[in-house]
Amino acid sequence: MKKQDNYWLTYAKATFVIATIAMIISIVKLPGDLIVKGYYSICSLFLVSATITLSKAIRDESESNRLINRIEEAKTAKLLNELDE
Repeated sequence: MKKQDNYWLTYAKATFVIATIAMIISIVKLPGDLIVKGYYSICSLFLVSATITLSKAIRDESESNRLINRIEEAKTAKLLNELDE
């Protein structure tokens, strides 16, 4: 892993932790009943879960497309080599 990738990963983790802490503090300080705070807490957890799932799905699709492109490039190269012979 490159040093730049390591910095990006650290930045991503730090921003996630800071945003989560800020969300928790804002829900705790929210005026209202416990049921309202519980509702916002559940919605926040669902949002975090959906975000993680979406980012994983996008990454998986990108990796799949990259693999398919590499296979297609290999097939094309093989075909070109056969035509040259």
